[in-house]
Amino acid sequence: MNYIKKLSLSVVVILTAMTIASCSHKKNEYVTFDEYPVRTDSLIEMNYTSQSTDFSLWAPTAEEVRLMIYNEGLGGNPSETIPMKQNTKDGVWRVSVDKDLLGKFYTFNVNVDGKWLGDTPGINARAVGANGKRAAIIDMKATNPNGWEKDKGPQVKSPADMVIYEVHHRDFSVDSTSGIKNKGKYLAYTEKGTKNPSNQSTGIDHLKDLGITHVHILPSYDYASIDETKLEQNKYNWGYDPQNYNVPDGSYSTNPEDPSVRINEFKQMVQSLHNEGIGVILDVVYNHTFNTEDSNFERTVPGYFYRHKEDGSFANGSGCGNETASEREMMRKYMIESVLYWMNEYHIDGFRFDLMGIHDIETMNAIQAAAKAVNPNVFIYGEGWAAEAPIYPADSLAMKANVAKMPGIAVFSDELRDGLRGPFNNNNQAGFLAAVPGQEESVKYGVVGAINHPQIAYDSVNYSKVAWAEQPTQMISYISCHDDMCVVDRLKESVPNITLEQIAKLDKLGQTVVFTSQGIPFIYAGEEVLRDKKGVHNSYQSPDSINAIDWSRKDKNKDVYDYYKGLIQLRKSHPAFRMGDADMVREKLEFLPVEGDNLVAYMLKDNANGDVWNDIIVAYNGRTSDATLTVPNGKYTIVCRDGKINLNGLGTSTGTTVKVPAQSALIMYN
Repeated sequence: MNYIKKLSLSVVVILTAMTIASCSHKKNEYVTFDEYPVRTDSLIEMNYTSQSTDFSLWAPTAEEVRLMIYNEGLGGNPSETIPMKQNTKDGVWRVSVDKDLLGKFYTFNVNVDGKWLGDTPGINARAVGANGKRAAIIDMKATNPNGWEKDKGPQVKSPADMVIYEVHHRDFSVDSTSGIKNKGKYLAYTEKGTKNPSNQSTGIDHLKDLGITHVHILPSYDYASIDETKLEQNKYNWGYDPQNYNVPDGSYSTNPEDPSVRINEFKQMVQSLHNEGIGVILDVVYNHTFNTEDSNFERTVPGYFYRHKEDGSFANGSGCGNETASEREMMRKYMIESVLYWMNEYHIDGFRFDLMGIHDIETMNAIQAAAKAVNPNVFIYGEGWAAEAPIYPADSLAMKANVAKMPGIAVFSDELRDGLRGPFNNNNQAGFLAAVPGQEESVKYGVVGAINHPQIAYDSVNYSKVAWAEQPTQMISYISCHDDMCVVDRLKESVPNITLEQIAKLDKLGQTVVFTSQGIPFIYAGEEVLRDKKGVHNSYQSPDSINAIDWSRKDKNKDVYDYYKGLIQLRKSHPAFRMGDADMVREKLEFLPVEGDNLVAYMLKDNANGDVWNDIIVAYNGRTSDATLTVPNGKYTIVCRDGKINLNGLGTSTGTTVKVPAQSALIMYN
């Protein structure tokens, strides 16, 4: 994930584009993809009224395009086949059907070079039948739940105020211990008063009590790997296999056969979360598609939407068989319109871009600008890497190293993650949490939010030898996410003979670093109750027995849950931990001198960011023994010590030294 090499392949890209463009059509003699006409109006492909429905499809290299009308979402033959007409100026094929088509389904079929490419719902279907093979004609206004016009997400003054909770729909509610009726469904988030067997809250009540500000839901658009007609088989997938980008997936709805149900239930989910003051972030995967030759993109305008290698084969920066060409004008337009559609139609508050390093910087900045114009509070972040080197100049890609060129967009810090728990590519190797020396500067790098700070020795930081963030709000602070081992499994794998008590101690220590860093804290759902995944590293196809959150753990690990809750309260209550400004961090955050390895300490000085606490001391002790820390002389109130948090105080410390218990954090203020 972090092995992108700088490439100078502009010439290759142009030559490849010329080759593919010149062989993909007869009727339109374009030399390069840049010469393809651009559709200036919206990319919407179906506009319904009860009197007539207008259909349009951007297919500039097509010789013919047919529209097929169906009575069913799956099976059966078309009831009508209608030829479409092309406007050569913008490459759009159009036709109007002057009757009421409500409840019908449709596909397009495009002929290029005398070959019919096969049925497609288009690239921009907004309602589909089961399994997404046919687009549906519905009345979108009828899908709005009561009060939808007044629905609004939470307002935050700064991204630094956010606390992100990454969750998969099935994981969250499918277990028998969840007490939730709509297990694995969008509607699970609408159920209140749900309890585990020990009468502890679950579901949306749990999220509200925990104190998170935003849920980051794993991909929820229509993805390809689950057969929606056979949900009784309980097949599992994370959803990183896009099919139709602009419609919710049917497997999380109560009726995938009815195109309106998934849309209505997704909106109910968003509305319910918003009613509790929780924002919704959508995981988006524009970097690749599930299929390539048979994808909606390729069946509409062959070659255009993907990058290619010099030999004409598909580039594979995603590691999934293809990579999209965000730099091309119509792909960029598509991504922008898609993001805005999710904001306007579904009231989404933010977006997490999968393998964002495949996309070009200009496109990401254009998306940011367009989204901010709709909602100034929208937050965009992503993975600042790719699976393989994309076929595009490295200095123009939305990689972590280039994040300073993307103001307001954030990326994950694998420096902090792996400094705490050990490297991504070696499950058996531990980090700071297990007293492995040499990780201190990587931890400090994360504490300041990946910005320039005069007290960090950048040559000792893992992966990045320079600061890549202009502002601390461009760094996502985390230890684990859906992708890779969760914290409990990683500790079991990397620390020999570790006990459950030690797991709890080290988990608390690691999350204390996350929540007291100046970046944006991010936790994986269930970590607050010490979830595990039975040691599975990549559980994207593992069954519920591996992925589901066992909510009985909330009772068994109540001490851990209370600690997470206390960390969130600490961060929310004290703005010194979320300054959100690089200059202020450099001025107010001072690292304290320490002796030996596996001890990091700093002071937030002079009522930092207007905090009522003065001279806050924070120390992380990864050692297996207590540490003695020298501090400025004073009388301190201790609020976090030895795995306990109490903002009203756990005791006091006077003088110039303080003991930091082993494998834990200390927080106190003067």
